[in-house]
Amino acid sequence: MDGELWDVTDAEGVPVGRVHRRGDPGFPTGLFHIVSAVCVVRDDGRVLITQRAVAKDWALSWEFPAGSALAGETSGNAAVRELREETGLVALPESLELVGRVTEATALLDLYVAHGVRRSTLTLDPKEVRDAAWVPLAEVRARCEDGQMAGPWVERLAVLWDALVRASKVARPYPQ
Repeated sequence: MDGELWDVTDAEGVPVGRVHRRGDPGFPTGLFHIVSAVCVVRDDGRVLITQRAVAKDWALSWEFPAGSALAGETSGNAAVRELREETGLVALPESLELVGRVTEATALLDLYVAHGVRRSTLTLDPKEVRDAAWVPLAEVRARCEDGQMAGPWVERLAVLWDALVRASKVARPYPQ
């Protein structure tokens, strides 16, 4: 959303004591903000992907639920919040496993895997998400190859694919 405040971080993701308002020009050169994403894995091995709303950039492309961490928010907490806001699914920060980080022009993208997310009906935020699908992980790769995934996700998954495959196969019980 326009107007949200992000912590500005160094290349390691450590806040440098500044914030930047989303949508404002002049993001500081050589610095970053945190973007968190989560790949939810069901017990049957299928993963959740969401289709971006028509009004968003990369409209109607597919992705994992994701968004920017707000000022003062950890990467894991941002992943949990974004998942809940976009899909209605509830995960606990301690249920997340960090797959890896990708450095982009002004963002550090952290991808997490969440196993054992409590069953819940998907409740999609229409401002963010048009549709959702539970698919085999191999279908995510196929969607990258045929142009259905949002462009940034093609590059991200090229870097993180092997780690994502490993993390998605290791089931962890949902913390009580």
